[in-house]
Amino acid sequence: MNLEESPHQNLSQRDLDILEFEQSWWESEIPKDQGVREKFQLTESEYAAALDRLITSDEALAAEPLLVRRLRRMRDRRRQEHSARRTADQEVAR
Repeated sequence: MNLEESPHQNLSQRDLDILEFEQSWWESEIPKDQGVREKFQLTESEYAAALDRLITSDEALAAEPLLVRRLRRMRDRRRQEHSARRTADQEVAR
């Protein structure tokens, strides 16, 4: 990437829209899942998969580093909590 290129140029319009939505959905009066359906015509699980793919990309990190790092931390925390719950459930079942 040369110095004149914006990191945003490496992302699709949909990816940019998702990042923008993630920065501001909480300001809306409608619930996030409803906003996702209305703006992207995706189910919650489809949106979560698209967001996960996006925040894993170096292009998204370059375009919106603070947002992407925060979303990665939130994703990793959810995964750790889920893994801990599964481990605890397995211990109880023994």
